[in-house]
Amino acid sequence: MASKLFTKSAPFLAFLGLALTGCQPDLEQDIKPSSGTADFSRYISVGNSLTAGYADGGLYLEGQLNSYPNLLAQQFRSVGGGEFVQPLFTEAQRNGTGYLRLAGFTATGSPITATVTTELALRAGATAARPLYTKFTEPVNNLGVPGIRMSDILTAGYGSVQGNPLFERITPDAQPTQTYLARVTASNPTFFSAWMGNNDVLGYATSGGASTAPTSIITSTATFTANNNQLIDALTANGAKGIVATIPDVTNIPFFTTVGPSFKATLLTPQPGLPNGVPGLVIQTGSAPGGATSTNRRQILTADIRDASGVGRQLFTLTSSPFLGLLNQRTGRAWRYIYGQSGQPAAGFPIFLTTYGIDTLQTFGTSAGNPIPSAFVLDDVEQTAVRTATTAFNNAMIAKATAKNLAVFDVNGFFARVASGGIVTNGVNNTAQFITGNLFSLDGVHLTPRGYSIVANEMIRIINQQYGASVPTLNANDYPGVKFP
Repeated sequence: MASKLFTKSAPFLAFLGLALTGCQPDLEQDIKPSSGTADFSRYISVGNSLTAGYADGGLYLEGQLNSYPNLLAQQFRSVGGGEFVQPLFTEAQRNGTGYLRLAGFTATGSPITATVTTELALRAGATAARPLYTKFTEPVNNLGVPGIRMSDILTAGYGSVQGNPLFERITPDAQPTQTYLARVTASNPTFFSAWMGNNDVLGYATSGGASTAPTSIITSTATFTANNNQLIDALTANGAKGIVATIPDVTNIPFFTTVGPSFKATLLTPQPGLPNGVPGLVIQTGSAPGGATSTNRRQILTADIRDASGVGRQLFTLTSSPFLGLLNQRTGRAWRYIYGQSGQPAAGFPIFLTTYGIDTLQTFGTSAGNPIPSAFVLDDVEQTAVRTATTAFNNAMIAKATAKNLAVFDVNGFFARVASGGIVTNGVNNTAQFITGNLFSLDGVHLTPRGYSIVANEMIRIINQQYGASVPTLNANDYPGVKFP
C-alpha cells in the first residue's frame, strides 16, 4: 500500500500554545477614540481557520461571530470602521461543519466529547469524502479559509468543488478557478489583518510527522517567502495599512502538551515486577515503511517525555489519548485506528501491517514489532523541523512587513509568554491548560471566544502603537472559554 499513514491532516490550520505572563491592563478609562493615521473604512481580514473563527474542531455560527476579525471590526466602528461582512451560516444551519462539545468527564476526570451532527450546512451532493456547504456568494470582508496554506494562494481551482470546500463555499460560481490571491487582490482594503502560514507547518506537526499528504508536508521557505511577498504586495497595492501576525511555536499548544505529563506519571508509578515503573517505550517515527529493525523505530526513555514542568522532549498528541492505556497489551487497536484514517478499504489492513512490520501479537508500545504509531508522537527531531520552518517563515513575514512599514504582531513571542505563565484579564487568569485554561477550544489547537478576544486586544494595542490610533479594547472576560455541560 501507499506509504501514507494519514490522508487527513488535522483540519486546522493553524495553531498555538500559550501561557501569558504579565497582565493585561484593566479596561481603559476615558479613552478618546481615534483612527490615527489609519483608515478603517474598509477592513479586510485574510488568513486561515483562526481568522474564520474555527473552534472545537469545526466552523459554526457562534465561532464565526466570535472570530477575532469580527471583534476587531466592532472596535473599529468607533474610529470610522465600516460594514464588516462575514460568510455566516444561517440560524437554521448554525452548526456549520459540525464540531465537538464537552459531554462530561470519566471517573478519572478525563473529558468526554461528542460530535454535533445536527443543523449542519451541508448542501445537496455532499458526501463524507467530499463535503459541500451552503454557498455564501455575497462579497465578504472576512476571507479566513480553514485549511489554507501560504503555498495554496496561487493554486487555480482551490475554491472549486475539487478544492477546499470552505473556500468553494465563498467562491463565485462564475469564477470557480479564482485563486485566493486573486480574491485578495480584488478586495481593495483600506486596512487589513493578515495571519497566514500556520498550516504550512501545523499539518506536519499534528500528524506527528507521519503523513505524506500534501497538507502535511512543510512548505519550502522559498515558496513561502515568494507567496507571502505577493500577498502583502496585493494588500498594500492601493496604499492600505495593516497588521501582519506571525506563526506561533505549535509545540506549546494543548494538542501536544496535555497527554504527556499524565502518561509519564503513570509510567513512573511502581508496578508488579517493575518497582521503578516502565523505564522506556518504542515508538515509530516518520512516514517511511519498514519493520522492527528499520530506522523508523526509536526507543525513548520515560524520563524523556515532556511533563508539566517542561522536563523531557518527546510530545504525545491529543489523538494518542484513547490508546495509551493499551500499553504492554497484545493489541492492534491503535493500528486499526491509524489505518482507518487513511480512508483505504478495510481489506488492505493486513498489507498495511506487513508494510510497516507490525505484529499485533507483540506488546503494544514496549516492543519494536508493535510500537506506538508515529502519528501519536512528535519527537524531538520532528520538533526541530517544525521550529526551523517556523523561524524561517516568521523572518520572511517580518522582513516584508517591515519593508512596508506595517504593524507586526509577534504571535510566537506572545504565546510563548502565555505558555510560561498565563495571561490575566481584569483579574481573571487564563492559561494554556486544556479545557480549564479558558483559551483553547476542545480540539486543543484553536481558540475559544475568550482566546480570540485576547488576540484581538493584542492586535489593537499594536495597531494603536504603530498608527497613533486610539481604538478601544474589549473586556475579554465577557467572552467564554470551553462550555461545560
